[in-house]
Amino acid sequence: MPTNLSTLRPPKGATSNKKRVGRGMGSGMGKTSARGHKGQRSRSGSRMMRGFEGGQMPLHRRLPKRGFTNIFRVEYQVVNLDRLVELGESNITPELLMKHGIVGKNDLIKVLGDGELKSALTVQAHKFSKSAEEKISKAGGKVQLLGTPAVAAAGKLEPKANRQAKQEQPKPKKK
Repeated sequence: MPTNLSTLRPPKGATSNKKRVGRGMGSGMGKTSARGHKGQRSRSGSRMMRGFEGGQMPLHRRLPKRGFTNIFRVEYQVVNLDRLVELGESNITPELLMKHGIVGKNDLIKVLGDGELKSALTVQAHKFSKSAEEKISKAGGKVQLLGTPAVAAAGKLEPKANRQAKQEQPKPKKK
């Protein structure tokens, strides 16, 4: 019999029937429904905290805390030169990379120097590695840095000019 999607079956012993509890003594799981007598776990609606180890100090509390989360971290989507060469374009913009599915809509782009350039490219990105910059300029191309990749570029702060304009406005007097 040919194997196709309609004839696929799991191997013998790979699946088992649902455990039916509380269906009489002959099943071996009647009366207490495989919960044993008394105790917290035998009661209905009982739920221990995740990771509870019966009163023993749980693993997540036995292990030491390590490191911290930097709230000012800026994430870049990295793109190598060989990936840019594959596109076959001479002018590379974030919109072009987005159209080809290499980066997402709001990603900050960093170009790394892995790969060889044979033709001149004009590349627009938020950051470049030294080797990528050297290879692009050596091939006769241009490196164009897009806006600063600081917190303001990520849309979390207003530009400095707007903040100063707001500060200069007089506050209305209370009556």
